[in-house]
Amino acid sequence: MSLSEGGGALAPRKTFLGHPRGLVILFLAEMWERFSYYGMRALLVLYLTQHFLFGPAEAQGIYAAYAALVYLMPVIGGLLADKYLGSRKAVIIGAVLLVLGHFTMAFEGRGGRDFVTVGGTEYALEVEGRDTDRRIFAVNGEERVEIRITPEGISTVGAEPSAAIASDVGAIGVLEAETGAAPAPQAGVATPGPDALEAGEPAVAATPPAAGFPAAVAPGEYEIRTVRDLRAEPILFLALSLIIVGVGFLKANISTVVGALYDEGDPRRDAGFTIFYVGINLGALLATILCAWLGIQYGWAYGFGLAGIGMLFGLLTFILGQSWLEGRGGPPRPELLRRKGILGLPFEAIFWIGGLIAVLPVWLMIQRHELISTTLPTIAGVIFALVVGYTLIRLRGAERTRMLVAQVLTFFSVLFWALFEQAGSSLTLFADQSTAMPSWLNAAQTQFFNPAIIVVLGPVMAALWVWLARRRMEPSTPVKFSFGLVFVGAGFLLLAWAALTQSSVDFRVPLLFLFLTYLLHTIGELCLSPVGLSMITKLSVDRVVGLMMGVWFLSSAVAHIVAGWIAQATATETVAGIVTNRELALQTYADIFSSIGWVGVGVGVLLLLISPILKKGMAGVH
Repeated sequence: MSLSEGGGALAPRKTFLGHPRGLVILFLAEMWERFSYYGMRALLVLYLTQHFLFGPAEAQGIYAAYAALVYLMPVIGGLLADKYLGSRKAVIIGAVLLVLGHFTMAFEGRGGRDFVTVGGTEYALEVEGRDTDRRIFAVNGEERVEIRITPEGISTVGAEPSAAIASDVGAIGVLEAETGAAPAPQAGVATPGPDALEAGEPAVAATPPAAGFPAAVAPGEYEIRTVRDLRAEPILFLALSLIIVGVGFLKANISTVVGALYDEGDPRRDAGFTIFYVGINLGALLATILCAWLGIQYGWAYGFGLAGIGMLFGLLTFILGQSWLEGRGGPPRPELLRRKGILGLPFEAIFWIGGLIAVLPVWLMIQRHELISTTLPTIAGVIFALVVGYTLIRLRGAERTRMLVAQVLTFFSVLFWALFEQAGSSLTLFADQSTAMPSWLNAAQTQFFNPAIIVVLGPVMAALWVWLARRRMEPSTPVKFSFGLVFVGAGFLLLAWAALTQSSVDFRVPLLFLFLTYLLHTIGELCLSPVGLSMITKLSVDRVVGLMMGVWFLSSAVAHIVAGWIAQATATETVAGIVTNRELALQTYADIFSSIGWVGVGVGVLLLLISPILKKGMAGVH
């Protein structure tokens, strides 16, 4: 018999398609919350590099710190929910903060600006477009000229550099490879014909183009400086801080409510979490198609604004659907929240005010992402050690053994997420810099591969586990974790091979290989992540299940820091958000992806070898 918030017995649970009907509300609320999160994530690194002109390494460092804090905060949010708020009230506080954060992201400001100085004259650099066919213009007053910046120097589009500076492939030929069309001739500029280029003849001397910019500038004969938008950047970090604190209240606790819908030993629990997980990815699928399209095609504010609207829908769905949750996830002591506290305010109001106050220190931290990347692993290690200590000192018997197994698997999950979460950083920049993109898809939208595959394969994998379980052939949770590591490692090995052997003359890899990488990664995710969420609720002691959900997400916090280190290793030089050496960029990606791919596969095999020991410690839980 289950109890309501006030201690009375709840009515028998109503079902929808064989599951508690509260799963419908949680499915929809989380779908919209993930719509907002993944819609913003699809654009974030590109937004940082193209609009604010952070270098790739710095942008990926900011993204890593942001994502790490997003997954660290649920440790605190889970604890507050367990002790005081209950999961449902924590979710509502988090959703309100998320709405504020996502709408704040829609404020663009002017953004960063690059300038190039040539021969004592400074030119502003303007970029047209946000897709892979972006064009750079040097602007002097009302005049401007399109330019290209490569390791051989700067050349104007439509005019060839001198033979001493020209590369093997002329500027026009490279531009055709990038855009699929030759540039229109500029007035007063002589351009060589294709026969001259093929014969390797020196380019015809060109008349200086508009804006007084030279036809060719050798390396070392120009300087580039970047002016940051110091007004808009603090607002950007404020938006990220609101989202971080909001996710802290919401993320772990909405998953805890899902677990509360099912009694202990209910065979529908795994399937319920998988359905919930498909809801997450349905929201991500819609977001990475729609928000990414709006943001790249029409402007960053449109993409971020749509993400905010999605979060608003999620908040309204959760509030209006409270009756379907039938009291699950309520506060442990409802009367405590109604007591008068400071200044005569209800105790519950303290948590609303505290949530807003918490935004300030997060705002200060996110602007110092290097500090986060060096200190957070230590802090996370201390928290993890405290949880392990609690398990060893306060628990006994099967409870202690199961909790320890959950913590060991959480430790292995750190490597999986460090590799998998390259999707939001290095894989997005790989799509932008080193992938041959079709006209119907942009680099941000490649993140839709993962949720699309999950929506298709998620129900299949759920049915597969049930089918195998009925025949007593279902792999144990540790074995599923090992599969996840092997698949994510194999994905990077495939992409590294493609980068080394399948690239075109302009150093771009066919989109097919990026898709296949996402396919392997997603299969690995379906092996690990849904059963990971379920594993925490099955193995954890009831009185700290919210905290253990937070520890599960803590592993992702540490993983995002490691992911940031990996992503930063793939960074190469850019100007105005455009990579200047595509050959070097592709080679760097291949080297890093190969290394992390072999690590993933190797650790996965190791986990497979020790899985019988972990299975025994789970004491019958599969």
